[in-house]
Amino acid sequence: MRTLWNKYRYLIFRRATQLSLLLLYFGANAWGWTILMGNLSSSLFLETIPLSDPYAALQMVAAGAVLATDIMVGALIITMFYLLIGGRAFCSWACPVNLVTDAAAILRRKLGIDGISKRQPASRNTRYWVLVLSLIISLMMGVTAFEFISPISMLHRGIVFGLGFGWAAMLIIFLFDLFVLKNGWCGYVCPLGGFYSLVGKVSLIRVHHTMENCTSCMKCKTVCPEQQVLHMIAKESIDVLSGECTNCARCIEVCDDDALSFSIRKLVKNKKSGE
Repeated sequence: MRTLWNKYRYLIFRRATQLSLLLLYFGANAWGWTILMGNLSSSLFLETIPLSDPYAALQMVAAGAVLATDIMVGALIITMFYLLIGGRAFCSWACPVNLVTDAAAILRRKLGIDGISKRQPASRNTRYWVLVLSLIISLMMGVTAFEFISPISMLHRGIVFGLGFGWAAMLIIFLFDLFVLKNGWCGYVCPLGGFYSLVGKVSLIRVHHTMENCTSCMKCKTVCPEQQVLHMIAKESIDVLSGECTNCARCIEVCDDDALSFSIRKLVKNKKSGE
């Protein structure tokens, strides 16, 4: 039987990372800290290294803006980082909205609102259509369309700068995920998650499934926010190759059989594309 630490170690690390980022941003605004200044769209690390959201930069380009050098460098740094560790690791390790959607998912399971096999009344491709639409609107209107209405930015500003609209947006997302659609915002709607899914298709750090250890208990699918990426469970030993995996590691933690673990992607052996 796995120890309590083994069952929650990655969750603890994720929460520590998310809260530490918020604390650093808040500290920069409230107390003048210089470790990480700015926001999730554009930051400065140690007063030297620029960090920029590549999706926001893409919207700026679509809107007709000429990007400053620091924004381009920052976007390149972030893109290369998530190309290495997995694009949607941003969603589970950095995005503050994950705190809200995870809470809704836990409460949904506790209340027994739906089961693991229940078909969702929506397509996960919706987020990609929202992504394309945001770029089209940015092109037509000359503004960064998603940034104006992004709940991620609203919540981040609400925590760091004390603005109030973010809390209303989080309540809407929480209720939407709880009563309307399981993992609805992150799994079906958020275009930023869709963008990082595309980035994550070629990332190196993957969850690996060892079929010989698997007993088909399906605990991993119960906690996974993107259950479709675990299509290989009890069928074959292979890496989770889908870019939609968030690398949250909850599946690893709950597996009592040690059938799941992190691995470095083997580009020669793993030629299949996972969906």
